[in-house]
Amino acid sequence: MITLNGLTKRYGETVAVDGVDLAIAPGRVTGFLGPNGSGKSTTMRLILGLDSPTRGTALIDGKPYAALRHPLRRVGALLDARSLHPGRRARSHLVAMARSNGIPVSRVDEVLGIVGLEGVARKRAGSFSLGMGQRLGVAGALLGDPDTLILDEPVNGLDPDGVRWVRELLRGQAAQGRTVFLSSHLMSEMQLTADHLVVIGRGRVIADGPVEAILGASSTTAVRVRVPDPDDHRRLVARLRERSLTVSGTSADTITVAGNAVAEVGDLAFAERVRLHELRVVEASLEEAYLEITAASVEYGAEAGR
Repeated sequence: MITLNGLTKRYGETVAVDGVDLAIAPGRVTGFLGPNGSGKSTTMRLILGLDSPTRGTALIDGKPYAALRHPLRRVGALLDARSLHPGRRARSHLVAMARSNGIPVSRVDEVLGIVGLEGVARKRAGSFSLGMGQRLGVAGALLGDPDTLILDEPVNGLDPDGVRWVRELLRGQAAQGRTVFLSSHLMSEMQLTADHLVVIGRGRVIADGPVEAILGASSTTAVRVRVPDPDDHRRLVARLRERSLTVSGTSADTITVAGNAVAEVGDLAFAERVRLHELRVVEASLEEAYLEITAASVEYGAEAGR
């Protein structure tokens, strides 16, 4: 369990994190989203004790990271897969980490197998591709078999098979009751991986809820209805508008109604004895919902077409 209470970080006049209150629960994958400069990386650094808060607290199972004995056994983290000496061999790097926290060296070979690097264990990290470096970083995060995982962009540089592997790994860790806190800019992948989302903008939490709730609240969510009979089509459109439902588009046999009013649309069609060939919710993608939520929080934007 990660608990943030009034977490604030200032750098001079700049407020990077502004009074964040969060409870990141075990047993689910919590996705952490936000535009560049929103405070995501700073928040993760504060949780891991790499920066000190100006005000407020960041606790892991009720304690600050610095107070954890053998922290690698409690928290596994990946913030920068390249933050190791390029001349160090992959296995030697993990052995040093293990010995620093009283973890059996046998666990090193186990995690190398989990991440698929057993065949290159004696190669120097500087020769690794970006994707291989990410796998080594994940191995380090898993080394102590921790109850909490904090990962910043873990699929960066991975091929599609590697991306799916990380997704299944993290969902499996959460299913075992662990706390998984994940940052990524890949919206399609986050939609497949996360159970819960936290969106931050300009250092403040602007959304915090289950993925389904955040998608359902988007203005791009709609109900699609297909009505084969033209007279039924016209009649249903008129009745929908009488009910103050927003008909956002029609075609020869299709009606699109804004929002998630599938039950109301279905009941109305039944009452009017309108035969339907389709009635379904067309949910917003996470990318659409995210862009809508963060529209007022983007620090660095570019003009379209420039």
